[in-house]
Amino acid sequence: LGVENFSDQVLEENGRAHLSPEVYRAWEWIQAAQFPNVNIDLIAGMVGETWDNWRDNIRRAIELSPDSVTIYQMELPYNTVYSKDILGNKIETPVADWPLKRAWVDYAFDELAAVGYHVSSAYTMVKDPNKVNFSYRDNLWAGADLLATGIASFGHVSGWHYQNLPEWDQYINPLLEEGRLPLGRGLQPTSHQALIRQMILQLKRGYLNTGELRDKFGVDVLDEWRVEWESHAADGMLTIDGERIELTRKGLLHADGLLPVFFEPEHRGVRYT
Repeated sequence: LGVENFSDQVLEENGRAHLSPEVYRAWEWIQAAQFPNVNIDLIAGMVGETWDNWRDNIRRAIELSPDSVTIYQMELPYNTVYSKDILGNKIETPVADWPLKRAWVDYAFDELAAVGYHVSSAYTMVKDPNKVNFSYRDNLWAGADLLATGIASFGHVSGWHYQNLPEWDQYINPLLEEGRLPLGRGLQPTSHQALIRQMILQLKRGYLNTGELRDKFGVDVLDEWRVEWESHAADGMLTIDGERIELTRKGLLHADGLLPVFFEPEHRGVRYT
């Protein structure tokens, strides 16, 4: 359930399609349907967020008692209205800076842990690790294929990344009239790129088994990126114990920022919009 925020003011300011009454109405339906696992999403650092409101968000999330809570740190892509206004010096940034967003996630993890939740990834806390599993996430992050079915959606099949066409007519006509998939573009990563992809995705989980990657790709990632691992360890972001690399709480809060040093040079510092 994409709650994002429990404040109607924050939801309206950020142009979301729902307000808090819809959240609670949907929650009643979810409970009535008796789904075996229910996750709610929150976003730390939406426009207009404050410490008082964030504390209230976490209190309300705990009151719902979902099986898991996933928290994303707000990003402003370059092509948003806010970013264009900020870059043009028309307004001051309306979004919290990264240290504050990390502080909010840190607070949330502490509060959730205090009522029995456990860390499942850099973004997710689960109530019962033996009950809750994220088959999609765990299999995809381990390199499994993913069939993309939606408009403009991304997939990965037989060693190819691909994206479906982004417009409705482009998407539906091949399917209904030509009997073919609405493929828009594709990329076949090299073996080294596939290794990097799986390594950084699994690091988002909070830990990494280097032996599994060595068995699959024939590369010891500790040797391949020794300087980078040792730098992160020296910064208190992770620990290395034999073949296990594990993020500290500090590392979990900085997880996305730890990854670019492992990218191939031409992929570092690249805007995604």
